[in-house]
Amino acid sequence: MELENFISYLFRWIHFFAGVTWIGILYYFNFVQTEFFKETDAAAKSSAISKLVPRALWWFRYGALFTFLSGLALAGFLGGAINFYIMIGMLLGTIMFLNVWLVIWPAQQIVIASTDAVIAGGEADPAAAGALAKAGLASRTNTLFSLPMLFFMGASSHLTGAGRLPMSMDGGVSMLAQILCVVIILALAFNGLKGKQGPMASVVGVIHCGIGLGAALLLITQYL
Repeated sequence: MELENFISYLFRWIHFFAGVTWIGILYYFNFVQTEFFKETDAAAKSSAISKLVPRALWWFRYGALFTFLSGLALAGFLGGAINFYIMIGMLLGTIMFLNVWLVIWPAQQIVIASTDAVIAGGEADPAAAGALAKAGLASRTNTLFSLPMLFFMGASSHLTGAGRLPMSMDGGVSMLAQILCVVIILALAFNGLKGKQGPMASVVGVIHCGIGLGAALLLITQYL
């Protein structure tokens, strides 16, 4: 067993473990908790926000952090072997990580503090409603991005095609295709900050949008 190989695999294992934790809780928030909150009474919702959500958010944000850091470590081991499939996955994953720490977590802190104040007999924070909407849009955007992110990370090892080749100016994915993919992803990331949920408002809708985004990016890499 070579030490470098073992260390590389160790970071990959950490990446898997942290990633499963992060994305699993992301899907719990979007597919389970959000739908439950739509149907439950105010008291049960307040109790969950005060007691359950902070615990889930701890695992959520640190799962994201260790996924991101271990991913950077793996990229260092791969070096020049990074291909466009991995690049797409890394870009999506990085935006998702930033959404967790810079948008979702700060907004949820406002919501949790406001809920705790109400439970204690105080007044709700007027900013809580806006913060909840902001966190919800970012979370839906992360769910949207997660489907193609997982697809392209897997594709880097198991799918043939132009995106499997190392990135270069004279082969593999065309420069036009690379630019178009990045522009689409960044435009959707901006919508996740300033736009609306649109068809992503429902569970079925966000899954369909994620599949559609993955299909569009794949077609661009292969045929443009």
